[in-house]
Amino acid sequence: MRIALVAVSAMGAANRESLGPGFESAALMARKRAIQSLPSLALLTLAGMSRGEHEYQYFEMEDLGPNGELPGRFDLAAISSYTAQIFTAYQLAEQYRAAGIGVVMGGPHVSCLPEEAGQHCDAVVIGEGEPVWQDVLRDCERGGLQKFYGSLKADFDLAQSPMPAFELLDVKKYKRLTMETSRGCPHRCEFCASSVLISGKYKQKPAERVLAEIDRIGELWPRPFIEFADDNTFINLKYWKQILPEIQKRNVRWFAEADVRLAGDVELLDLMHDSGCFQVLIGLESPELADLDGVELHNNWKRKQGRDPREAVSIIQSRGIRVCGCFVLGLDSQTPDVFDAIYKFVEDTGLFEVQITFLTPFPGTPLYDRLRREGRLLEETAWDRCSLFDVNFQPRNMSVDQLVTGYARLAEQVFDPEFTRLRRHRAVHTRVHRALD
Repeated sequence: MRIALVAVSAMGAANRESLGPGFESAALMARKRAIQSLPSLALLTLAGMSRGEHEYQYFEMEDLGPNGELPGRFDLAAISSYTAQIFTAYQLAEQYRAAGIGVVMGGPHVSCLPEEAGQHCDAVVIGEGEPVWQDVLRDCERGGLQKFYGSLKADFDLAQSPMPAFELLDVKKYKRLTMETSRGCPHRCEFCASSVLISGKYKQKPAERVLAEIDRIGELWPRPFIEFADDNTFINLKYWKQILPEIQKRNVRWFAEADVRLAGDVELLDLMHDSGCFQVLIGLESPELADLDGVELHNNWKRKQGRDPREAVSIIQSRGIRVCGCFVLGLDSQTPDVFDAIYKFVEDTGLFEVQITFLTPFPGTPLYDRLRREGRLLEETAWDRCSLFDVNFQPRNMSVDQLVTGYARLAEQVFDPEFTRLRRHRAVHTRVHRALD
């Protein structure tokens, strides 16, 4: 069969005009481009499961025709999308079906709303795709796709992970290539809409498979930049202390997501730096620990961990690792004072990179369910507003207008070109000399 892999991904805002010039700043636009330039690891992984048995082609939206047409005849289109772009994905699915192409959709959004997705495509993969992909292909060849495959309760063993079909990519188009070292997260943040929605537990990929994927990327792209697409990469510190010396031998640069626990292990930070870690993204959420009460649902870890986030950023950046600090605006305990507090935090710490987003009630998350129960959702199915840059709920301690205008002012401040230059200069010149440790 000829199979089209179609990634529908972008990063924007449905109501961008209200966000002011800060939203279009060079620093924020660079961050948006970095996210948008990531290929769909899920689609490449599925292609790797039947490499050689079928003909695959990988497409981003810009690779398609002017109206989203596929270039050529295909038997099956596998579409992956984020919630904010799901209406575009549904439109493509209906278009391909009308052209006689079978369509299967997967990902967190359709996994949480399979009945909705099923109205627009032939088949929906619920949860992890690996356990059912061969069934999808077999049924498609027989001309009888089922409406639903898989379950949110499935548990794929990452020891059986296929090598993603990185060879389908034109690597010159991408700033980074993604790979997975783990799936899920032991924390359960109320707003998280990542792999925790399709993986019921945290699990680690065996080190030998991770190293093999790095080697494969290195064959296609000398001196690659790799993004570990994990919800929280450094949960298993022992695992990483064993694998980082091996990564160091491979001459790569890499990026990962983590939490503030990193600051408590200088040995790990130095191993990360020496192995090519360029930057870590840390979900700080708010500059004050009191604002984090109840954000993590299992044991209130974010509130109880107790480490001063300012100290954590300082320690990590002092070891030569840049920090992208992520802040979420609209948490229940935040007041309009939070905007000045975030600016002061960024100024005090010299964060290399900053990401500020609105609290976003993605479908399938505990946050969405709670806000719906409380009658605080503005529109229950306005999926295009699940962009991280649109407000679709009533904040508890400020008005919607205060939240939006506060964001606009803060973005203009923190992404000011001169302020950005100064904090980045500070971040890269704070590395301590190990001989002084």
